[in-house]
Amino acid sequence: MYTVKEVAKLLGLTEHTIRYYTDKGLVPTIQRDKNNIRLFDDDSINWLTGVKYLKQCGMSVEDIKSYVDLCLLGDSTIHERYQIIMEYKAAAAAQLEEAKLKVKYMEDKADHYLDIINQVIPDDTNPAKWTKS
Repeated sequence: MYTVKEVAKLLGLTEHTIRYYTDKGLVPTIQRDKNNIRLFDDDSINWLTGVKYLKQCGMSVEDIKSYVDLCLLGDSTIHERYQIIMEYKAAAAAQLEEAKLKVKYMEDKADHYLDIINQVIPDDTNPAKWTKS
């Protein structure tokens, strides 16, 4: 069994985040000792790992709770869970394309600066040097 502190270190989450997730019912296998201290077994860590990644994919806590509830209902909800994952996959793919555009912009900007540094072109990036038209 693991404590909140140990799980936080293991998963790279804050203790506060872990407590929040457990309070929201996102870790259904959480156990508590006689002093009401949260204790995590391997199943709890698996649930929490899944929650961590779903959250990183942009899923809201409410949607994660719905997803967890569907998981607990069993195999009859596989199609619903698949649809949820596909929706977030599409959103993640769109974010990836946006990120690629940002990287391309920064690469072009860096190349432009290299041209300035290598005196291929004058510095046209500094507004203080721009002339009014």
